[in-house]
Amino acid sequence: MGKVIEGYNEILSRLKVEYAPDDCEIHEECGVFGIYNVKDAAQFVYYGLHSLQHRGQEACGIVTVDGEGRMMCKKDEGLVVEVFNQDNLSRLEGDKAIGHVRYSTAGGGGYDNVQPFVFHHHTGDFAVAHNGNIVNSSLLRKYLEKQGSLFHSTSDSEIIAHLIKKETNSEARIDAIMDALNMIEGGFAFVILTRNRLYACRDKYGLRPLSIARLGDGYVVSSETCAFDIIGAEYIRDVEPGEIICIDDKGIRSNHFSTFKRHKMCAMEYIYFARPDSTIEGCNVHAFRKESGRILYAEAPAEADIVVGVPDSSLSAAIGYSEASGIPYEMGLIKNRYIGRTFIQPSQELRENGVRLKLSSLKDIVKGKRVVLIDDSIVRGTTSKRIVRLLKDSGAAAVHVRIASPVYAYPCFYGVDTSKRRELIGASHTVEEIRKIIGADSLAYLSTKGLLEAGRRSDLCMACFDGLYPTELYDNAVELEI
Repeated sequence: MGKVIEGYNEILSRLKVEYAPDDCEIHEECGVFGIYNVKDAAQFVYYGLHSLQHRGQEACGIVTVDGEGRMMCKKDEGLVVEVFNQDNLSRLEGDKAIGHVRYSTAGGGGYDNVQPFVFHHHTGDFAVAHNGNIVNSSLLRKYLEKQGSLFHSTSDSEIIAHLIKKETNSEARIDAIMDALNMIEGGFAFVILTRNRLYACRDKYGLRPLSIARLGDGYVVSSETCAFDIIGAEYIRDVEPGEIICIDDKGIRSNHFSTFKRHKMCAMEYIYFARPDSTIEGCNVHAFRKESGRILYAEAPAEADIVVGVPDSSLSAAIGYSEASGIPYEMGLIKNRYIGRTFIQPSQELRENGVRLKLSSLKDIVKGKRVVLIDDSIVRGTTSKRIVRLLKDSGAAAVHVRIASPVYAYPCFYGVDTSKRRELIGASHTVEEIRKIIGADSLAYLSTKGLLEAGRRSDLCMACFDGLYPTELYDNAVELEI
């Protein structure tokens, strides 16, 4: 069993001085999937990644280990259905595999950054896939480069592999992984595949989700439980914060790389990212969103004729608001599901242009009606402004906007595509100012208290709302400037 090495705070403090950053690292939001001891593993990973496609639409990949211990990889830019077909899946032989879907922010695209990454080492080859963001990646990258590491991508996910290769004198892989995880800060869920083991690792703050399930005589790990349902796997439990799960022919074993643990699940997983049929730390996502809508009505009622949700992540909250208020729920907006990836790109210009094609209104439903428009969040304000205008152009008598989360005023550094505070409308405008900017007749947000109550939780990471970050920010602190 690996040991939790002492003195990491001192090491990191020294690295901060020696390897001062010169720019900011990229951020990612992604999905990971792993499977062990299941025949035709790649086929199951394909379906698992398809279920996680909402977490990343720019690239995907699968790595398998065949019967002779050789690693085979297929990855590329594109959706799961674009990258994989029956022919290339059939060549990914083996009963163990990991997979990844990826969404990159500015500067983080390109084939070199597509995961999983495969690495060669004298203790054996291994593959890594990662969801989240390492906030001290800049100083660790400089430290590792000085130690002789050669990076093949600009992704901070590659850092964990180089740390595994560098940061231990032990031949035991678990020791190397534990040592490496104690060097990184941030929110993350890693899956690591070797020729005879699958490791699943979660950050000590519990910021990113990761769960375990059984499939026949084998096991599955996934960023979300919705991926278990499609392949018929039976959920066992969540990976705990600070825990490393080791799966091999002996079954499941648990190690803990940190004695410091929190349950600071990212609030945006419940609000926006996760699929409504997923369950995160015992709370169904749809139920969470629906309850948040009920609480939102109690906190911010409105006189209206219909309640309309912005598809898709806001529909559950809209149903809750409708049930609590007695105002009929209507399908006032339709989402176009057949827009190509051009409109899922991480640039502001494409976001603005894409809104026109992504949504259309049902004019006969909204015309002459006072509408309560439920949305999950207002980040930059562009989309909200266009949706309000769309409804009013369709004849809505009034549009009362209700947001099923608090004011989004701070950037996330743990894997969400909001890296600069000056980009956030809530950082520099009051609620009334935002109302005027988006053209709504009224505007109100869910309180942080209401958000916690919706999930019956005592704690969540709400740094994007209150600025209280659970980790040190290192060089990312510069992005808090307005």
